[in-house]
Amino acid sequence: MICWKCHKEISVEKPVRGDECPLCHADLHVCKACEFYESGAHNDCRESSAEFVSDKERGNFCDYFRASTKITKGEVTSKSDAARSAFDALFK
Repeated sequence: MICWKCHKEISVEKPVRGDECPLCHADLHVCKACEFYESGAHNDCRESSAEFVSDKERGNFCDYFRASTKITKGEVTSKSDAARSAFDALFK
């Protein structure tokens, strides 16, 4: 998993509420670290059944949480993603 705040790779696979990044101490079970998080979507979440969470950076109890493998803000997390982004940029 990659921490949503410090963008460092950490060894936590499935965080639960209360888990923190060992490097920056940010909560890990948060909207901004979820695969469904999308700023600008309804409630900033692509999962239509999820309940509204007001603070996207605080730990929550969402049952739909899936740890994201990508860094938020459009940053890429792997060499293959970086290569794909560079290729796409050439032809857009």
